[in-house]
Amino acid sequence: MIVGLVVGAIVLTLFGSRLLDTTGDTADHPECDLLAGACSWTTQDGEWRVRLQEVEEGAQGMEYVLQVSVPKAPDRFLAVLKGQSMYMGEYPVPLVREAPLEYQARFTAPFCTTGADMIWRIDLQDGQERLENVPWTLVFKAQK
Repeated sequence: MIVGLVVGAIVLTLFGSRLLDTTGDTADHPECDLLAGACSWTTQDGEWRVRLQEVEEGAQGMEYVLQVSVPKAPDRFLAVLKGQSMYMGEYPVPLVREAPLEYQARFTAPFCTTGADMIWRIDLQDGQERLENVPWTLVFKAQK
């Protein structure tokens, strides 16, 4: 029994930080605060631009509008909200085509019950696959 506890403690020490890590594959990317301004980058296909705006306080909290300009339209384009400061699940937000290469989504970030501020990450996806060409960790700080 003691050997099992010692082995468990060693495994937890070695792998515990990986299990609790909410940053996923974006740990090597610098953060871009979407509420501070638009985030943009260039790929071989062309220019990408992501912008987030607070719209109004709704019954469920602050409402946001996410706008994404792309050089080439993905098949099934969506944004996925994930907790950056604390894992609170994943919330898919479908992006609606507003123009040939312009997408938009309106959403409310879920409340965090343990604190007033929550940092959320937005991952852009084509269907179930996260887009690999995003050089930023797209984040914003939501408030109650």
